[in-house]
Amino acid sequence: MTDVSQPPRPVTPNAPAPPASRHPLGLRADKFTVGALGLATIILLGVLAPLLAPQDPNATDLLSRSLPPAWADGGDWVHPFGTDAIGRDLFSRVLYGIRTSFGIAAIGLVFSAVLGVAIGVTAGLGGPFLDRALMTVVDVFITLPNLLLMLCGIALLGTEIWVLVVMIGLVKWEGYARLVRGQVLQLREQGYVEAARGLGASWPAIAARHILPNLASPLIVILTLAFPGVLLMEAGLSFLGVGVQPPTSSLGRMIGDGRDYLIHSWWISGIPSLVIVAITLLFQIMGDGLRDRLDVQLDD
Repeated sequence: MTDVSQPPRPVTPNAPAPPASRHPLGLRADKFTVGALGLATIILLGVLAPLLAPQDPNATDLLSRSLPPAWADGGDWVHPFGTDAIGRDLFSRVLYGIRTSFGIAAIGLVFSAVLGVAIGVTAGLGGPFLDRALMTVVDVFITLPNLLLMLCGIALLGTEIWVLVVMIGLVKWEGYARLVRGQVLQLREQGYVEAARGLGASWPAIAARHILPNLASPLIVILTLAFPGVLLMEAGLSFLGVGVQPPTSSLGRMIGDGRDYLIHSWWISGIPSLVIVAITLLFQIMGDGLRDRLDVQLDD
């Protein structure tokens, strides 16, 4: 017999499960993933250049000079990218050039970011007088031509790689300082910062615990989008002959070495130029994708 004392349970539709939160750096089929995977491949080629390079990048062979790439008429797979005007293997030099150019640009960018963030945080938290003094220095550096400043520094200090890193850092830090200073002025008015200040926390402690973590997302996007410009700056200096010096291989130096042979040996400058274009494009794609992921106003 059926028990009619208990009322039937209402039938309710199954509530949809809330979407799982995804990490902004996780793998998805979007622009960030495409750019990140492409850059990871290029960086890996540069890091493993001593293992992957088929020949010594500085070894010359005048009997094999100006050989075309393997896919062109007259080329062979002994030199996949061909050779330059003095018979050096371009594939090996490109691998080492990626390593050199990428390393200089990355270290210089980190140096400029650290310097700019430190000055921006100090200006935002240091009071009106210190803020005005530091922003005056920033304004002075913004008015100076970057190329002229770098050429003066190289003329005084030399053309060593560490000089390039320092000079790249010194001409790029003011943008980060302005950005960070504006963000800090907004964050210091937040309730949690005022509460920490009321509890007796010092400004350095507040900056380390509350200010810097909130600056991470915009800084990552800015660094990603700024890297191509730094890479092109290093390549331009090496192209002009005041950057990386021979026999060290860099992408800009390789382009400069082949500028006199563009008519009959385009690959000497063309192939490293295509590598720079690929790196720049991949960074822009990754930066746009990362900005879309970190923008909370965009629907996922």
